[in-house]
Amino acid sequence: MNLNISGHHLEVTPAIREYIIGKLDRVTRHFDSVIDVGVILSVEKLEQKIEVTVHVRGKDIHVEAGEENLYAAIDLVTDKLDRQIVKYKEKLMDHRGEALKHQPVPASE
Repeated sequence: MNLNISGHHLEVTPAIREYIIGKLDRVTRHFDSVIDVGVILSVEKLEQKIEVTVHVRGKDIHVEAGEENLYAAIDLVTDKLDRQIVKYKEKLMDHRGEALKHQPVPASE
């Protein structure tokens, strides 16, 4: 998994980087085919904003959140991302199950 963390109008400290990596570890536990993750941290007036784009096989998942506290925004965005990853994984499993249901059954002689 490639991880790219960048900050707009703020410096990404090692503590913030470790916190983000720890939170994104939860996502990789649910779905192991994560190819690339891009994280953008920004400050707009009094709001700390975080945007995360996860590239998985066949889809890009984009989530963003804003809070007064950066750590609260990170928690919020990882919760949103976790829900979307689980939803996407369930959707994949449902489609695979449908594909298996529609396969022709070989005739026994």
